[in-house]
Amino acid sequence: MQSISESIHIEAPVEEVWEILSDLDSWREWNPFIREADGVVAEGERLRLKMFPAEGRPMTFTPKVLSATPREELRWLGRLGFPGVFDGEHAFHLSAQDGGTLVTQVEEFRGVLVPLLKKMLQNTRDDFRRLNEALKERAETRAG
Repeated sequence: MQSISESIHIEAPVEEVWEILSDLDSWREWNPFIREADGVVAEGERLRLKMFPAEGRPMTFTPKVLSATPREELRWLGRLGFPGVFDGEHAFHLSAQDGGTLVTQVEEFRGVLVPLLKKMLQNTRDDFRRLNEALKERAETRAG
């Protein structure tokens, strides 16, 4: 297993940050990493997400939502091929902190291909940072 985690403090209420994260239709307006997103943000639902990594080609995947707890967590499981080949459990954790919101984006990768994709996983960390910064800008502008 390999894990990536990136956190950012956003000067906006947790309700505002959740509203932005759970509004998949708006992701194309602000999200530089996952520019296309469709589906219902609810446990058990399937999303359709298209990632545009800074390094590499765009990729579409259809993860299953594992948790969608308003103002707390959005978590999904995506797979490449069959279970155990390359699985990624992605989460956004939100918590109120210092008058704003701490957002921690985490992904745990499992499967036989993980050891072969170390460079791609490092680039994914950079993409998480870009997404976090864009979320911060969007939320702080709206909270203004």
